[in-house]
Amino acid sequence: MLIDVNHFTPGLSLAGGLVIGLAAAVLVLFNGRIAGISGILGGLLGGARDVGWRVAFLLGLVGAPVLAAWLGAPVHVDIRSSWSGLLVAGFLVGIGTRYASGCTSGHGVCGLSRGSVRSLVATAIFMAVAFLTVFVQRHVIGG
Repeated sequence: MLIDVNHFTPGLSLAGGLVIGLAAAVLVLFNGRIAGISGILGGLLGGARDVGWRVAFLLGLVGAPVLAAWLGAPVHVDIRSSWSGLLVAGFLVGIGTRYASGCTSGHGVCGLSRGSVRSLVATAIFMAVAFLTVFVQRHVIGG
């Protein structure tokens, strides 16, 4: 494995992780809610009554890269997949979040920080499947 030192940003990555952790801590401390994106979006689509904070949280997720672009630091996304590949991947992730009763943000960020064994198992499975998917895609199928 090679690390592209021109694009290696440990400081920015650490700062981003700290902001994510801070946002998750603020949400749980002041609202008693877990910052799991699938649960936030699912509650919004499922007719939850507490719409305000859910919309604000999701607008923040979408608004951050828009704000970065406005400030002169646009986020460049390079997706090397077809639309059909993206749709299948999204569908499989959706199935996984239903079976795991949460997503990587809910289990991996919030659950692990609370010491949840269920979140530890879910995150280990998420990561193992991700590693296997990348291996198969790059070394078996080729791409």
